[in-house]
Amino acid sequence: MPVIYSIIESRFHPDFSALYNELKLTEIRFSAIRKAISELKKTPPDFVVAEFFYGYGNNYAGVNVSNLDVFLHSLQKYAPQAKVIVLVSKEERQFVDKLAALFKLHAIFTLPVNANDMRKSISGKD
Repeated sequence: MPVIYSIIESRFHPDFSALYNELKLTEIRFSAIRKAISELKKTPPDFVVAEFFYGYGNNYAGVNVSNLDVFLHSLQKYAPQAKVIVLVSKEERQFVDKLAALFKLHAIFTLPVNANDMRKSISGKD
């Protein structure tokens, strides 16, 4: 079965476990990016669903755009075929394009996202 990583770093990340099960995906849930990075070698994902947090003046601001940069660099090495679905708040939507300029993103959804949009994105049907 295809593998989907759910990287859940806030309470706003929707729970699509039932949808993933319906689509016959094996979901692996992470509460931190570093945990997802350590799993990449063992179980490379087919899909990744993660929240985007822009780096306002913290250590992301120099080299990295967001919380996802380091993970996405590792993903290119261990699972370059993985489709990345990014969830972002309305307030930070303007910054996701900076990340998309660096990495291929399969879909970007502004929160809240509904299950039907997620289903279409995963199944490839518009």
